[in-house]
Amino acid sequence: MESSGIPKKSRLLAIVVAIAALLIAVYSVIGQLSGPEVFAEGDTEIAVTAGEHFSVRLADDPADGGHWVIAEPRPDPAVLQATGGHFDADDPPPSGAGGSRYLDFTAVHPGRTDLRLLRCRRCGTPDADEGARSLNFRVTVG
Repeated sequence: MESSGIPKKSRLLAIVVAIAALLIAVYSVIGQLSGPEVFAEGDTEIAVTAGEHFSVRLADDPADGGHWVIAEPRPDPAVLQATGGHFDADDPPPSGAGGSRYLDFTAVHPGRTDLRLLRCRRCGTPDADEGARSLNFRVTVG
């Protein structure tokens, strides 16, 4: 039997490196396919890593005229950035138009910041706090 000219230890090392690269690639794909981590209203402590995308799921009913906003004081933009959101109606929808509002964020750099969400009908007006609902989260980015 002829030798390929590559030492046995080098071939073994190449195989181990190839398997490790494959496992890392599979882990990355699964992470992207599974989507961002979703936190609920009761998750007042949110811990994520820098570069991670996540969502906060909130009960919502756009038919009643209210909407969710990021309230003052806004989170430290060096730690956390809002990236959008979307609404998913209940399935099948009950008599109303209720569902879940997802607010999306990206953890930028390690640090800690507070996130205050406000559900109001006339946000930004003097009457905004009347009947408003507020949620507070402590976000730690590691």
